[in-house]
Amino acid sequence: QVQLVESGGGLVQAGGSLRLSCAADGFPLRNYAIAWFRQAPGEEREGVSCSSSDGNTNYADSVKGRFTISRDNNRNTVYLQMNSLKPEDTAVYYCATDLMGFCRPFVRGDYWGKGTLLTVSS
Repeated sequence: QVQLVESGGGLVQAGGSLRLSCAADGFPLRNYAIAWFRQAPGEEREGVSCSSSDGNTNYADSVKGRFTISRDNNRNTVYLQMNSLKPEDTAVYYCATDLMGFCRPFVRGDYWGKGTLLTVSS
């Protein structure tokens, strides 16, 4: 059974940093793309970043240069390092996969975690 569990959210001041984790279970992470999405209150869910099985990465323009996605295939975990956080980064962050190898530029999102809340105060 495919499971994704996010963690690491919390309250941080603007300009601060935080790292989110997405622990995968039920499938070998090394073979598949994993993406981070976020949904702010009253907004649609949007793609943030994606990590392909071959190491390629994609980022939304709004987070380029501030966020870094990485993966530890041995731990079956994907991380999202978020620096220079802004109040507009406040959202519930989700990780997702469609059990395909590549980001296009994100993933279709057949499987989702339950999300972790990031709040950035000004």
